[in-house]
Amino acid sequence: MAGDAERIRCAWATGSDPAMVAYHDDEWGVPVHDDRVLFEFLILEGAQAGLSWSTILRRRDGYRRAYRNFDPAKVARFGERDVARLMGDDAIIRNRAKIAWSIANAKAFLAVQREFGSFDAYLWTFAGGRPIVHRPRGLGDLPARTELSDALSKDLRRRGFGFVGSTICYAFLQAVGVVDDHAANCFHARRSARAVARATKAKKAR
Repeated sequence: MAGDAERIRCAWATGSDPAMVAYHDDEWGVPVHDDRVLFEFLILEGAQAGLSWSTILRRRDGYRRAYRNFDPAKVARFGERDVARLMGDDAIIRNRAKIAWSIANAKAFLAVQREFGSFDAYLWTFAGGRPIVHRPRGLGDLPARTELSDALSKDLRRRGFGFVGSTICYAFLQAVGVVDDHAANCFHARRSARAVARATKAKKAR
């Protein structure tokens, strides 16, 4: 089996940033069904707007501390003192609009949970309950937005969410595995193909 250094990865994860490599290998494109993790990525993707993802990853632990481990019920109760605290916290992105919307998004997130039972149940209806798999040949084949992200963005805005434009939503969908955009030659794609083949073989053997 090839070691980590020999693995073929998506082009954006082939640099020297170990956090980006670990994120690619362990999280990106892996289906998420935990509401706390979904809320975390929703907030982090909004915080990333106009910045690089590596900038956000370097501050991820700071965000977890500042946002009470991304408990949406706790974040929804943040008031002006919390906003002042966050604006003074150099472990996160100190942007007043992003902070204000993160609190509003927590409240909207709870409303979705009440309506659907979980944010997970709501989100995965957009993909029919199964990951949408693409196998791009290179970075140039990755879209910035799709009809799916347009639909999610429109519905989230209708429900009172902010910093959820279609481009942000597409990055969110990729992050939580609703969309699997690992490149065709990436080890993740090969692993997924083997898993599908095993499942198909097992089904035929029944």
